[in-house]
Amino acid sequence: MNVQMEESWHRRLAPEFEKPYFEALTTFVRQEYTSGPCYPPGRLIFHAFEATPFDKVKVVILGQDPYHEPGQAHGLCFSVPDGIALPPSLKNIYAEIQSELGVTPPSSGDLNRWAAQGVLLLNATLTVRRGQAASHQGRGWETLTDAAIQSLAREREHIVFMLWGSYAGKKAAFIDPQKHLVLTSAHPSPLSAYRGFFGNHHFQLCNDYLAAHGKEPIKW
Repeated sequence: MNVQMEESWHRRLAPEFEKPYFEALTTFVRQEYTSGPCYPPGRLIFHAFEATPFDKVKVVILGQDPYHEPGQAHGLCFSVPDGIALPPSLKNIYAEIQSELGVTPPSSGDLNRWAAQGVLLLNATLTVRRGQAASHQGRGWETLTDAAIQSLAREREHIVFMLWGSYAGKKAAFIDPQKHLVLTSAHPSPLSAYRGFFGNHHFQLCNDYLAAHGKEPIKW
């Protein structure tokens, strides 16, 4: 697997690349990409780490695994390339931003503009088989992405962690709430958005926290 990520991330995660689980993961991912369509494209598997350097991270949004239909996944959680129809969860995210901040969301679902401002858009699992959600879970990706989150939580201060849904919420266990702001709620999926995602005020709370600690708020 060609690990393409920004140097500050590579330096911290390089020890993981030498471990047996990552070797097994690499073998699995290569076989999957050879045997049929998988997403995102190989060159974008680590795009979240390329787009937002370790030292620039101000916010972490954690997804579960990539979109599994053609043309959607491009290495950032909840994001789709420009010109692709907005997935339901992203529509709900935009709706909550508009409700909280009065910002009219763009028609594009490409969230690289957030990543460039310091929002790490990380899926816990970085690859998926076409049409089969969660098909690459439990193969080792979670160990790598947990290591990334733990590095941020340990080495940095005053990061906002937005953990939506029960899966992401479990990551709060290794984040010190005295050093960071941990925001949890229901997931923005249509199945759960009305059970606590809508009205969570996470985007306003995030920007208030960043401003209070001398950081530029995110232009959502």
